[in-house]
Amino acid sequence: MSYNFNVSNLMDEQLQRIRQMERHLNRASAALKRLSSAIDKYEEAKEDIAALASYYGSDEWKQDFATDEAGLLPKDLKRGVLSEDGIWNLLEEHRELQERMKD
Repeated sequence: MSYNFNVSNLMDEQLQRIRQMERHLNRASAALKRLSSAIDKYEEAKEDIAALASYYGSDEWKQDFATDEAGLLPKDLKRGVLSEDGIWNLLEEHRELQERMKD
């Protein structure tokens, strides 16, 4: 019994496979590096998130909000933290991301 192997076709398939796996390796490696960097930044932001969670809805926030509503804060003061939805949206996004990371 004789088998005819076309070495050229096998080599072409092998080269295509190796090139494809190399692309997978490069994309996965780059994605993991970006994810690792993002996790580092997230770890640094956890303290900020906790501070905002404590502030939002507190007596201090309510006082700051009322002062802003009364027009007593400087006009050029950034006040995203005093918006009705700013902190809430951030905290909700944080909760959703935590759920995603559990999967």
